[in-house]
Amino acid sequence: MYKNKLMAALFAVFTLFSCSKTSIPSGAKAVSPFEKDRYLGKWYEIARFDFTFEKNLNNTTAEYSLNKNGTIKVNNTGFNYKTKKWKQAIGKAKFTGKSDIAMLKVSFFGPFYGGYNVIALDSDYKYALVAGDNLSYMWILSRTKTIPDDIKENYLKIAKDLGYDLSKLIWVDQLGANLK
Repeated sequence: MYKNKLMAALFAVFTLFSCSKTSIPSGAKAVSPFEKDRYLGKWYEIARFDFTFEKNLNNTTAEYSLNKNGTIKVNNTGFNYKTKKWKQAIGKAKFTGKSDIAMLKVSFFGPFYGGYNVIALDSDYKYALVAGDNLSYMWILSRTKTIPDDIKENYLKIAKDLGYDLSKLIWVDQLGANLK
């Protein structure tokens, strides 16, 4: 019986550790130096790889602010164009290492974290390319509802060079055409 309890405890520790571990896609490099305070605020999602939690969402935004404990509050919102309802998810982000390297982990569900790696960022902190843990997650973000073509093309080239399948990108409607 002691052996079974020990195995169960080891499995639980391994599961919690593996849920909290995040990484960055091979070949990608997080932005450094990174200024957290300049990154805070509202971002519009320009493009993404679709996944369960953002399915059928347009007009998606992410707003980042500081929590009292030093973590970053993540407030994601989007309009589900099928149900005609707004959806919100609030989570937290933490740096995986030094706060001047844009490698974070984000959680919306307890101990389960996913990678959030800023891999391209303009000097004015207006446009960002964000990679998840692997090539299944990617976002292009902007401080405005549109992005200049030259920035867009540069970010797409970076993503393609890393191995992202750009045919899977969803271009988000930020102009409200589907809010009716």
